[in-house]
Amino acid sequence: MNEGRITYERQGRLRAVPADGAPLEGALALEEDQAWNGVIAPTRRGSSNRFLTDVIVELGLCSRERVDEAIGAAKRAGTTPEQVLVAGAALTPDGLARAVAERYGLDFIDLSVFSVDMTAANLVNITAAKRYEALPVGFVDQRTLLVAMADPANVVAIDDISIMTGYEVRQAVATHEDIQSVISRLSRFGDVVQSSADADEAVEVVDLRESADDAPIVRLVHQLVGQAVEAGASDLHLAPDGQDLRVRLRIDGVLSELTTIPRRMTAGVVSRIKIMAELDIAERRIPQDGRVGLTVDGHHVDLRIVTLPTVHGEGVVMRILDKDAVVMDMETLGMATGERERFERAFRQAYGCVLVTGPTGSGKSTSLYAALTTLNTKEKNVITIEDPVEYELSGVTQIQVNARSGLTFATGLRSMVRADPDVIMVGEIRDRETAHIAIESALTGHLVLSTLHTNDAPTALTRLVEMGIEPFLVASAIDCVVAQRLVRTLCAHCKRRIILPAETLREYGYHAAFDVEAYEPVGCKHCGQSGYKGRTGIYEVMSVTSEVRSLTIERRSTDEIGEMASSQGMRRLKDDGLEKVKQGRTSIAEVARVCGTGLAG
Repeated sequence: MNEGRITYERQGRLRAVPADGAPLEGALALEEDQAWNGVIAPTRRGSSNRFLTDVIVELGLCSRERVDEAIGAAKRAGTTPEQVLVAGAALTPDGLARAVAERYGLDFIDLSVFSVDMTAANLVNITAAKRYEALPVGFVDQRTLLVAMADPANVVAIDDISIMTGYEVRQAVATHEDIQSVISRLSRFGDVVQSSADADEAVEVVDLRESADDAPIVRLVHQLVGQAVEAGASDLHLAPDGQDLRVRLRIDGVLSELTTIPRRMTAGVVSRIKIMAELDIAERRIPQDGRVGLTVDGHHVDLRIVTLPTVHGEGVVMRILDKDAVVMDMETLGMATGERERFERAFRQAYGCVLVTGPTGSGKSTSLYAALTTLNTKEKNVITIEDPVEYELSGVTQIQVNARSGLTFATGLRSMVRADPDVIMVGEIRDRETAHIAIESALTGHLVLSTLHTNDAPTALTRLVEMGIEPFLVASAIDCVVAQRLVRTLCAHCKRRIILPAETLREYGYHAAFDVEAYEPVGCKHCGQSGYKGRTGIYEVMSVTSEVRSLTIERRSTDEIGEMASSQGMRRLKDDGLEKVKQGRTSIAEVARVCGTGLAG
């Protein structure tokens, strides 16, 4: 037998790595520290001649005395000793499955930890999976499936799955309960995803009842969307790589590999998504964008779909807008007390302009929605213009930009000003005309909230001047600028305490007089081995004081404006990040990643 190992990657993909380059065969050893993702390899070559009860004792799962008692009880009850042990709580189902795996020299997979590959699972229909208590959970290589089975001695199931899928089968053992749970989840993903028409558009509801040939493709698309929503992903990426279709999820701002769709299914999957979004399936040369409303497990989700023609074929990016998953509450944004007070003081004024800046995906819209939720009362007329309208707010008049019909930010904003608003929200200031109308609106008695793409708060003032707005208008209209980023929060179950030397922190521009007690990510089953779970914001809130206004009118540099604001109490992004590191909420590497400070070790 050739020695080697199986490397089980974080998202359920598998890669065979032989020690000597020779083909792998039989049961392969897995180092103990490789079992972090729910896979435990056998300690030795299996043999069906070994009694399962002996294996249970060898693994230390039960004592010999307890096993002997179970053997006697099993003879009297007409059952097996293993079932007696499980029924008496002397042996867990996981323990039994691990003993079975050890007996046959197979890997044991804990499916509550292991990330099941949806593409592999979709190769076998739900009925067959239930009948055999077996389910493909990943790919070992291009020709071999990893199949989790409750009974690895079922050779009929192995042969049928091989014929059904066209792949060779590598067996692994999982508990009956885990297999049934995964099958139920896959079935639920196929059933709970339903198309729903948007209330404000005449969108035709997509008929999900397809022919028998199309059913696997439909089921796979629904499972991918369902899994993305369940994982809390903001985006689902399907990108061709020349052979297959690579599927990734963006969770907490970071892309992670989900699965790879075989080349023979690629065209069908892309076409199915385009049909759902009412796009032209025959057009593959130019980008297209559309939207579809889905009901996933009882709540409404909007998908904004963009297709991209690449050199390797057509790719798809789906932005997932799940209102139930978004926090629109000032209490939970993550702002420190001082920053929050300055922000609230600005947007609670009767007039003026408040800007939120940052790159795409930094949570700008969420901060504005939180402010609007606070301002949305019966006494105020609140109007927004957005592209797109991400989340509907009750009591707020929301306008969707439609460039094809001539409704741009500028034209919509011009009409909004004549509609007697108290509060105006502009989704984004993109050009001089929009900026000019927004500034004039703030100076004529309206409260204007908007976003701008800049790296920090001081740059927002100089950016508006560079767009052609007179400096005295910018200085007079802008009351507050908030710059923000989103950082991943550390998993509470596995984070590990470390000490950050003050000297190192100062070297990278942090204000630190002493060593800092902090935490770093480790990875566990609760966080999918990433070490992080959820996100919070780090903020830079700049109040536009008389001194800052004077510098803006004099067209002084961004650095000078930033130094003045800092001297008046503004905390920079990286310093707010360091504060959250001290609180144990995130890691210094994560702050460095989003702020670009260079301290990523």
